[in-house]
Amino acid sequence: MSTALNLGFTLAFDPFGKLVVTLADGTQHVGAVVARAFPIATPDQCISILSAEGKELVWVENLNDLPVNERDIVAQALQGREFMPEILRLDGVNSFSTPSIWRVQTNRGPAQLVLKGEEDIRRLSASRLIVADAHGVQFLIRDLPSLDRHTRKLLDRFL
Repeated sequence: MSTALNLGFTLAFDPFGKLVVTLADGTQHVGAVVARAFPIATPDQCISILSAEGKELVWVENLNDLPVNERDIVAQALQGREFMPEILRLDGVNSFSTPSIWRVQTNRGPAQLVLKGEEDIRRLSASRLIVADAHGVQFLIRDLPSLDRHTRKLLDRFL
């Protein structure tokens, strides 16, 4: 019995890089989109695969339950759709009043962001923050207590 019959679908990318979902009945949906229901809280759970028209085709309860090929395709599709760099360290700020320019190290390399006001720092939980810069890019601070002392001290001035 093939993986497709067990799952009820297969995934692939066409030559143009569009996601193709083939359902168990043989219908193909080109240009499918993958979306996380809870991208911050549970990034590997509750993932929806939608048709190009927005109709849900597949619901994935847990990404790790998928076979390796489908898991890799879903991860690749998500990576192409989502962009939320994670702040690992705050190197410095030009001013403690807003607007201010922050120099940060992220999981995608060094960056600068412009913080318009303290309201652009949203607390998601006791240890998680989202920082929105003036250009609309959102930066994630996944675990505030695990950051170095210098970073926490600078952040305390804005929280």
